[in-house]
Amino acid sequence: MNAINHAATALLLKKRWPDLPLLPALISVQLIEFLWVFLNLAGVEVTTSEPAVRAMNDIHLAYMPYSHSVGATLLIAALSWFLLAKVLRKPQWALPVALGILSHIVLDIAVHARDIELLPGLLPLRIGTGLYDIPPVAFVVEIIYGILCWRIFGGTRQLLIAIVALNLASISFYVPQIPGPEMLLAGHPKIFAAVILVHILLGLSVIGGLARSNMKP
Repeated sequence: MNAINHAATALLLKKRWPDLPLLPALISVQLIEFLWVFLNLAGVEVTTSEPAVRAMNDIHLAYMPYSHSVGATLLIAALSWFLLAKVLRKPQWALPVALGILSHIVLDIAVHARDIELLPGLLPLRIGTGLYDIPPVAFVVEIIYGILCWRIFGGTRQLLIAIVALNLASISFYVPQIPGPEMLLAGHPKIFAAVILVHILLGLSVIGGLARSNMKP
């Protein structure tokens, strides 16, 4: 799922748990993706591509059992809950942060190809709805989700414009007929990981900055 829409999930956490600071909410929803970027840049997890990349379905998340598997995500969420509740003595943060971490894999399963393992190394089964095989449909679903997060949060018009604009900025990844920078990514998985990192940081910064403005009295 587009980084801006993962970041928008933090708005749901903030709405349900208003005492949760925005920063841990934002980190939680993208912690899995930060791990994916690091493991790809380190060569531990593997991304491949078609000889020509015209849309996201030409990029294949071939091996990512440590960042994007159901079992690994459950483990990371449980460890985060334990750290916050028992070690740092922040039990009021523990549940929403754990749910934020889990939200990432749930949203990815909702759109990804069958590239998400259940239990890495133990079960060969991989899951995903395959919506990314029809990128324009995935784009519509994702932008609706981002707007829904904004609506539930009760955000400002500026926040809505930012969510829509950052989705539209990625439209060439979803519509093969629209040329874009994805054409330069063929055969360069580490560059792709770096691009995703930029998307993550931009999305978190925009949501964080504008949501804070929204919460000012």
